[in-house]
Amino acid sequence: MKQTRIRLFGSVLMIIIIPMALYLLGIWKNSDSHLTTQVLTSGIAVLVIVGFSMAVWIYSGIIRPLEKLHEAMNEIKEGNLDKVLDAEDVGGEIRQLMEDFEEMRIRLKENQEEKLQYDRDNKELISNITHDLKTPITSIKGYVEGILDGVARSPEQMNRYIRTIYNKANDMDRLIDELTFYTKIDANRIPYHFEKVRVSEFFRDCADEVGTEMEAGGMLFSYVSNVQPDVVVIADVEQMKRVINNIIGNSVKYNDKETGEIALRLEDDGDFVRVEIADNGKGIAREDLPNIFNRFYRADTSRSSSKGGSGIGLSIVKKIIEDHGGRVWARSEPGKGTKIIFSLRKYMEGET
Repeated sequence: MKQTRIRLFGSVLMIIIIPMALYLLGIWKNSDSHLTTQVLTSGIAVLVIVGFSMAVWIYSGIIRPLEKLHEAMNEIKEGNLDKVLDAEDVGGEIRQLMEDFEEMRIRLKENQEEKLQYDRDNKELISNITHDLKTPITSIKGYVEGILDGVARSPEQMNRYIRTIYNKANDMDRLIDELTFYTKIDANRIPYHFEKVRVSEFFRDCADEVGTEMEAGGMLFSYVSNVQPDVVVIADVEQMKRVINNIIGNSVKYNDKETGEIALRLEDDGDFVRVEIADNGKGIAREDLPNIFNRFYRADTSRSSSKGGSGIGLSIVKKIIEDHGGRVWARSEPGKGTKIIFSLRKYMEGET
């Protein structure tokens, strides 16, 4: 590379100096005594200086930047996308070319990082789903073997075994459903069916359904609406139910109190409806709170069967709410509980 630079520099210098030297030589041959040796010597000196300066300018302004560009291209060819191409000392078209190349390198690097993150997320999801499917499958096998071996002899025992098997099968179905939904998120193919929804009526139905399940599980559930009956939002009913179930499911999963409590509350917030779901569970540490809506983030890193899950429940909540034009956030205090809050924009007559 160094020898190539020297040859290029020498070639440029000769291309400039030789024609100019021949020109001066022609003047000298055709001149009389008016052109003295001293004047000729000065002219040659100026010629050399000018030629050298022009050669340096061409080398630093064109040849060297092209060399840098070539080196950067070789780095990308070898798979290295970290080498920065500096174009600060270059001007004109060459500078624009180098800046375009650098922008391309940055985009390639971002795409590479996104792909690596995508691959890591997929591996994490598969690991979580595989781990959490083992628990209900093991339980189902154990209870079925108990039935086959005649352990469940009374109708009450048989009913308890069958109900447990049913509940564990539901857990498996929920995990598979989350996996399916996750693939739709990444492909940006969530099947939304938006319609006008009366807020109070919809969340009252959700509260009735969820409240029955909570009471059956020995938890207390309450519902309060401070929103007028005629308030309407544009929403997908099924996906909004998924939001409620994911939030409440998380509250149930991480509730460490003898008597768990969950409260669903609606508030009128000007142009928005604010939905609050609060529990009296273990709460979330302040440093963990900003991350709970990230995929696979676990404030509780334990992997016990009672606190399993795919790790994408709240990230699904965030995605659905944002696709509805709303936002979601959380407040929590360790030992006292957590409140998940999301807002939905009211529908105004005349909107399209």
